Amino acid sequence: MKNKFFLLAITFCLPIHSQEVSKSFIPMTEIPAGSFYMGSDGLGENFDEAPIHQVVISRPFRMGITEITNAQYESFRPEHRALRGKNGVSLGDDEAVVNVSYSDAVAFCEWLSRKEGKNYRLPTEAEWEYACRAGTYTLFSTGDGLPAVYHRNQKVVRDFDPVSLKVAQTPPNTFGLYDMHGNVEEWCLDWYAPYSAEKQKDPAGPLAGEFRVTRGGSHHTPEKYLRSANRLAMLPEDKHSQTGFRIVEADTRLNVSGTFVPVPFNQKSVENTSIKWKKVSAITPMFLPPIPFVVRPACDSNTPFYLHNHQPAVTWCDNGDLLAIWFSANEENGRGMVVLGSRLRAGHTDWDVASLFFKVPDRNMTGSALLNDGKGKLYHINGVEASGDWQNLAMVLRTSTDNGASWSTPKLIAPEHTKRHQVIAGTIRTREGWLVQACDAGPGSHDGAAVQISKDGGKTWCDPWDGAPLPDFKEGGTGSTIAGIHAGIVQLGNGSLMAMGRGNSIRNKEGKLRMPMSISDDMGKNWKYGASELPPIDGGQRLVLMRLNEGPLLLVSFTDHPQRTPLEERGLEFKDKNGNVKKGYGMYAALSYDEGKTWPVRKLLTDGEYRFLNGGAWTGYFEMDENHAEPRGYLAGIQTPDNVVHILSSRLHYRFNLAWLEK
Repeated sequence: MKNKFFLLAITFCLPIHSQEVSKSFIPMTEIPAGSFYMGSDGLGENFDEAPIHQVVISRPFRMGITEITNAQYESFRPEHRALRGKNGVSLGDDEAVVNVSYSDAVAFCEWLSRKEGKNYRLPTEAEWEYACRAGTYTLFSTGDGLPAVYHRNQKVVRDFDPVSLKVAQTPPNTFGLYDMHGNVEEWCLDWYAPYSAEKQKDPAGPLAGEFRVTRGGSHHTPEKYLRSANRLAMLPEDKHSQTGFRIVEADTRLNVSGTFVPVPFNQKSVENTSIKWKKVSAITPMFLPPIPFVVRPACDSNTPFYLHNHQPAVTWCDNGDLLAIWFSANEENGRGMVVLGSRLRAGHTDWDVASLFFKVPDRNMTGSALLNDGKGKLYHINGVEASGDWQNLAMVLRTSTDNGASWSTPKLIAPEHTKRHQVIAGTIRTREGWLVQACDAGPGSHDGAAVQISKDGGKTWCDPWDGAPLPDFKEGGTGSTIAGIHAGIVQLGNGSLMAMGRGNSIRNKEGKLRMPMSISDDMGKNWKYGASELPPIDGGQRLVLMRLNEGPLLLVSFTDHPQRTPLEERGLEFKDKNGNVKKGYGMYAALSYDEGKTWPVRKLLTDGEYRFLNGGAWTGYFEMDENHAEPRGYLAGIQTPDNVVHILSSRLHYRFNLAWLEK
């Protein structure tokens, strides 16, 4: 059967051969009026490319034959020259300009309009796709594939390989436009929004939104993101080394377009109230059977739910709800990753089905955190990559004052796409009222952890790191980076910060590798390292460290790694209900009454009942009984005002109280 795209008509008011490139400051070519069918079938992570809809471009317009170059942009802003070569790209005069925000691109158009007395602006998303397709309905204007001559290192990397962004080095399309597939992404005029199925005339997106559309893909991006129909977007104030722009000259009257953005289920029917929490008994033990918080939505829900659901964060809401978020992806180092959310509503026994919580289109979204500040405000902090890996992340903050029914416009709080920004669940608020956000210091298993600190309620943030390289993590050593990734942080009674993490294990006096413990007496500027008395953890595992409302410190971790720990070192000794000492395996909780010096209470997180469970993500299926608990999982935890402890693994929700731990 023929591809249905081949049956769609396209009309032009001007023959292509009659176009001529102007010889102005910005070489332009005329794009004829016409109509085309925009979008794709929208399968999988490309859900936002559907529905296919007809678009009429009612008037011819002129478009820059190339992206704006460094030399052209610096005629407007000479100071931009200081950014040439950042991250090893775009050094020459005739290379595409990058590291420009949406407002930078708009300001250039306004400057050039005044300078030449013409009407320059960014292309609309529809104009861009129309010009890119140039009469085609194949994946690329070149056909079903993109020839190697167009490639600019089309792969996911953590550090860019050398690549030239010199414009007009590949064949133009039939409209005379260069570099529409790749080289650099290009800002468009529109706010990002779902497509409408209706026929549209000169659409320009909605009146407002959170993200501005970018198109075309860039260097160091897999080829599939360079397709004619592929949609990307960015926060308007964001800027990085993969996005630039080209301009159009047009006097077309543009029309508002785009459908209403649906409210996700996790924001629907949310009670905007504040309940009085009833504390659970301080003497009666409580442990509830684990239940899934990752609940697959219906296939027709339009929720982008993928195979790999991982890395949760959780908080309580003033109305009695629990709110959990996590990433969902088919590949961790991909652009399709979304942040999903779910609620355990007050009085309910099951979590809602998963629904979309946060997504910057076609960006990796690794790292999420949630916090209730105890004063009626929820904080959501998330990593946002420029492309597909999790090394070079910016950090974004949103807040809610109505229990998560609505959220503020995303704000970049750490705008550089770089290391030390991979957000870890477990944000804390210190006694001084400061917010402390732990972040992985790098993408590797032994890169340690960093902190971002806000002293003004999230308005401004800083990393107290002094720029020193990673230290030699050892007993008694010091450095400016926390030992261990995925670190949990607490404030001690004397005001110091204490962190424990995965990796960078430290040998104790007996020569055994132990989970590292880091102490900072100056709010994260310097850390002193020591070996804790607890076993180290490894891949697919993340701990929780928190202070309980009743005072003790709680650590939830794992006795060993089921594949990587030597057999003779697996398991920990626990006392059973009869006081007998037995070895147990898997997730356990430990209590410290002396600010982390010792952990005398340790309990396997099981009530002894036999269960066959699915831990999701890297954990998969496991058996739970008196001596075995969940073997792996990325943990997140809170204690609600009623003193119930809630621990999320990669898929399951555990609930217990202090009395159960101390029994």
